[in-house]
Amino acid sequence: MPTIYDIAKKTGYSITTVSRALNDYPDVSAKTKKIILDAVKEIGYYPNSIARSLTTKKSWTLGVIFIEDLGVGIKHPFFSAVIQSFKQRVESSGYDIIFLSQNIGTEKKSYLDHALHRGVDGIIVVSSNYDNPEVQHLMDSEVPSVVIDLHSNKSSVVYSDSFSGSEMAVSHLYALGHRKIAHISGHQRTFAGIERLRGFKKAVETLNLDIPDSYIVEGGFFSYEDGYLGMKKLLDLKERPTAVYAAGDMMAIGAISAINESGLNVPADISVIGFDDIEIAKYTTPKLTTVRQDTDLIGENAAKVLLNQINDNSKVFSAVTIPVQLVTRESTREL
Repeated sequence: MPTIYDIAKKTGYSITTVSRALNDYPDVSAKTKKIILDAVKEIGYYPNSIARSLTTKKSWTLGVIFIEDLGVGIKHPFFSAVIQSFKQRVESSGYDIIFLSQNIGTEKKSYLDHALHRGVDGIIVVSSNYDNPEVQHLMDSEVPSVVIDLHSNKSSVVYSDSFSGSEMAVSHLYALGHRKIAHISGHQRTFAGIERLRGFKKAVETLNLDIPDSYIVEGGFFSYEDGYLGMKKLLDLKERPTAVYAAGDMMAIGAISAINESGLNVPADISVIGFDDIEIAKYTTPKLTTVRQDTDLIGENAAKVLLNQINDNSKVFSAVTIPVQLVTRESTREL
């Protein structure tokens, strides 16, 4: 079986340089890394994980934790897309990922306890709950971490610009001639829900729209059912809105179902716009106008932030805001 010594002999580089290249250290040039990695492929070298851990003092494993109140976890299209992007990026740097629960065998433990038990080098947390004590515990710890979809000054965070996205959504509807614009909001215990409602209210203020309180309804934790029920409330109003901005695509799809059931049509009677641009949004009837979150960029930045902490052996705070983009399809029309 080929060894690291064989790689060094073939390339002419020292064992130290070969090792640092294989472990993706930043002080090895791209040209040198390419020569070494090409040699690795050519002779079929496969590093032993135990030996590598002893050498680098790393487990080469990252923990993934989902803490969200809807209970869907990775099944949610947004979360799964972000984790897939994160996974691809960290795997290219030699890391495996494992999903951490609150159980070690039959014993109930905290997420942090499980992370320490597994000896992970870092943690990515996907959380919807703004004040979850488990999240706070993780962020207060010394374990390198990055949190998705949440703002904090205790840990590195990566999230979409939900505030600006809401302004885009309302401005789009306004440009189409709509003045009676309602909002099905995300739960106010979530950072995304807070920011999207804040952006909606700011846009309404900027555009001098007279929006009654009844036009803002609670949409819960971004589910189809919550969007459906929220839309039902709006349809029961004496003066219903001509357009609805839902704080998530699943809620928007639920809203469209409620509108269809009432005998009305989207967008002929009511325009609907969502937020996320999940994969199914382009296949709904009508195709959903929405605000796109760049899940690839969120995952890539989360990986970069976390790996930098691990490589620098320093847990630092950094907040990365990912831009969003309006995607116009068929569910909105000019009034």
